[in-house]
Amino acid sequence: MPASPERYLEVQNSEEFAQLRHKLRSFIFPTTVAFIVWYALYVLLSAYARDFMAIKVIGNINVALIFGLLQFVSTFVIAWYYARFAAREVDPLADNIYDELENGTPKAEAAATTDGGTD
Repeated sequence: MPASPERYLEVQNSEEFAQLRHKLRSFIFPTTVAFIVWYALYVLLSAYARDFMAIKVIGNINVALIFGLLQFVSTFVIAWYYARFAAREVDPLADNIYDELENGTPKAEAAATTDGGTD
């Protein structure tokens, strides 16, 4: 049976949900800004610093090609880092909130209860 709308509002106003939002925002906003600046730098250099971007580094490989490939590398690094961050920081909080919403018991308390509280 799904939780009531009032229960969802209660969870939304809880300290745990605020902590989850803070963790997500503290990762997503700076990372997004950094990536947009990095991408804009690439576009602006391509448009206004053609001589610099045309500098050959090795054979026919120039600075523009290296920067272009680094766009792909940075995208994959951000995705990998976010997956790692989410698994360590976000998912446990979200799982705990979900368990509390569905079962009325936080995951940590539920594990201690089923375990008998012994180590």
